[in-house]
Amino acid sequence: MSRFDLRVLETAQKVPGKPRHKTREVKVGELVIGGTNPIWVQSMTTTDTFDVEGTIKQILALEEAGCELVRVTVPKPEDAGALSAIRDKISIPLICDIHFDYKMALAALDHPIDKIRINPGNIGGYDRFRQVVRKAKDKGIPMRIGVNAGSLERELVEKYEFPCPPAIVESALRSIEVAESEGYHDIIVSLKSSDVLVAVEAYRLFAQLCDYPTHIGITEAGKAPYAVTKSSAGLSPILLDGIGDTIRISLLGDPIPEILAAFDILQATQRRVRRPEIIACPTCGRLAIDLEKIIAELEQRLQGRRLPVKISVLGCVVNGPGEAREADIGIAAGNGKGMIFRNGEIVRRVDEKDIVDALMEEVADWEKTNAHRLPKTKDAEGIGRRKLPVISA
Repeated sequence: MSRFDLRVLETAQKVPGKPRHKTREVKVGELVIGGTNPIWVQSMTTTDTFDVEGTIKQILALEEAGCELVRVTVPKPEDAGALSAIRDKISIPLICDIHFDYKMALAALDHPIDKIRINPGNIGGYDRFRQVVRKAKDKGIPMRIGVNAGSLERELVEKYEFPCPPAIVESALRSIEVAESEGYHDIIVSLKSSDVLVAVEAYRLFAQLCDYPTHIGITEAGKAPYAVTKSSAGLSPILLDGIGDTIRISLLGDPIPEILAAFDILQATQRRVRRPEIIACPTCGRLAIDLEKIIAELEQRLQGRRLPVKISVLGCVVNGPGEAREADIGIAAGNGKGMIFRNGEIVRRVDEKDIVDALMEEVADWEKTNAHRLPKTKDAEGIGRRKLPVISA
């Protein structure tokens, strides 16, 4: 008889993971945000928007990196004037970012943008916000209500004493009610803070109260690598709770690394799997093969493959066999030899020099065997060994 209450374990979920928070769908350009659609990755340019050539160049580089929506700032009339030329030369939805001057929002809406982002806390009051909502509705352009802990309405800060999660969420809900009173529902919401705990709880609170899709991010995260770690710490709990419909990793400097960081976080939380996952043991004194060389070659040969397969490559006999059994394909190796596992069963033994070739053969066989269970389109949901999350090219 155990002194622990094992009934908790007997009724626990064996395959972990919370379902996606159910949100309504909002069309942004050719993409649909929310619902069961992929969690789209976005970024923001660092150029002066009126520098049309420079802005287009940076957006095209972001597209090449995998960015799926892009935001540009519009603080001046000349920035608004550049929007049409920019939109004409890019392939992904263009989002216009507005702070302080509602007139810039009205000006931007005269151009073929795909979404507008408004911060209600610094736009100058609900009357001005209402004007922007009316024009966005007339133009058929969706809006992100971007609440930021650093620019909350004064009365909410006074009500809650400081920019806490309830204050952030109430700000968003007030703005939503203003928009809805105008018959406008093409809304996406963000509730950002540079404080990880505040951001996580704000998104959780909002999800309890509202079904509008959310854009998630930790604002002003700073400089990499700490900023990536901070963003991972803040966004992973949100994603694991099933919350989030678009994502941005805010990094100081070049925006290109934001894209890889976002996809890595989505992959690690299994909210959007886009490539094979390679599990490798850490380097230690028990390592009995040239694991770094094997992993480098395996990564190179898997480059560009869009398979949601889990591959475990372990370099010793301590944890290797057990870990390899938990992957779709695995190898436990040492002293120049390796045991290949498939779905937990040993299928063959190979020499160290043949490990990568053998693993690639197993990947090809896995793809053939699971072809009927893999997504037929890039944005579909598929199932793998247990249940695979969304895989998207």
